Amino acid sequence: MAHDHGHTAVKLQYQPALPIGRGKLCLWLFLSTEIMFFAGLIGTYIVLRFGAPPGTWPAPHDVHLQEYVGAFNTFVLICSSVTIVLALEASKQNQAGLSKFWMVLTFLLGSVFLGVKGYEYNEKFKHGIYPAKPHSRIYEKPDLYYVQGVKLSLAKRRDSLAAHQGKLQQDGKSLPEEKANDLVVLNNLLTNLVQWTELKAAREEDTLARKLAMDKMAKAIYPHWHQGKEGDEAKELYEASLVDEERQISRDLAALTTDLQKAQADKQARQAEVEALEKQSKPPEKTTDASPANLSALQVAAIQNQPASEGSSPASATERKTKVLAEMGRLDERIAALDAEQKRMNGRLELLKELKDEHVTKDGLAHKYEHLRLPMVIPSGNMWASTYFLLTGFHAIHVLVGLIAFVLVLMYKLDHTKSHILENTGLYWHFVDLVWIFLFPLLYLF
Repeated sequence: MAHDHGHTAVKLQYQPALPIGRGKLCLWLFLSTEIMFFAGLIGTYIVLRFGAPPGTWPAPHDVHLQEYVGAFNTFVLICSSVTIVLALEASKQNQAGLSKFWMVLTFLLGSVFLGVKGYEYNEKFKHGIYPAKPHSRIYEKPDLYYVQGVKLSLAKRRDSLAAHQGKLQQDGKSLPEEKANDLVVLNNLLTNLVQWTELKAAREEDTLARKLAMDKMAKAIYPHWHQGKEGDEAKELYEASLVDEERQISRDLAALTTDLQKAQADKQARQAEVEALEKQSKPPEKTTDASPANLSALQVAAIQNQPASEGSSPASATERKTKVLAEMGRLDERIAALDAEQKRMNGRLELLKELKDEHVTKDGLAHKYEHLRLPMVIPSGNMWASTYFLLTGFHAIHVLVGLIAFVLVLMYKLDHTKSHILENTGLYWHFVDLVWIFLFPLLYLF
């Protein structure tokens, strides 16, 4: 007799597929690839950012990245995640109108995010902070390549304006006032900033002095002071260097002015001597009055200064005149050189006054003459620009795809039968928001 001890056969129930819909399965497979993609990009940025030597990676304010703008965009994106959840809940409760309202609000918040990102991109492009081939306006360090880059940029614009001015003058016209002012500014920067730095770098024997001269030029164009005490100290040192240079140039200019006046006085004396010798070399006029009273004081002095063997010989006077004229030629060359150096020093002093202006010290000539698009030094600036536009660009594309999906979803009546579409769309949108949660602190706060 068989005894039943309460044991029954186990009945197994097999699920014919995964316990999720095919749409959600495909979305998760897609998101898994996206997670790996953004993990690679973010990981690369982390390695580059925190692997850079201290002080060689641009701070947010160096590249016109405003923390409060990024924080506002983060808030907008988080709010959009809330509104799409509310849209899903309304759809599940068969409130199609309310669901559509929340979806429209989600779409508007996403559009605001893209609008703010477009504003930030415009700021970067306006200030020349973007990767370009063969070379952008960003240089990694203030060296001779940077000085040459600034010179070529300014000279190209100057030559273009000068050629345009020449064509207008042929037609009896003149440059507009704004363009004429630009031409003056370009000549000023080429002469008193670039050429001055080139001469300092060529004449200075000390390597450190050459580097400081080029670094001062880079800071004049695009200063990037670190925030806090360190940045304040660096700014004070730069301002003190401008004052010291102004004081040194003023001393040199005073000595040069004395030399110039002495050279001009020597030239006048030689000129007077030449005039006297010219009169002496002429045949004596027939006159009954041979008194020295008829001779000018300069002629008498010139004759008295001649050696006895040369005093009465026209030939010796001619030889002496030739020597004096040669001396005058050398004096002319010296006076021209001293005069050019005097103008150069005066031009540099005028530029130093401009550089000492509070706004120029803070923002630089690149900001004051923004339309000239001056090259600038930003350590690791090209690498930062490349990674920034790569990360935020791909994220912006994903946001745009999400907005397109919202438009397609809004074409339906969002009752409970369409809740699964909203759920999948919301899942994608949450992923987009999560990526930005990682990007915001990395790009804006470190």
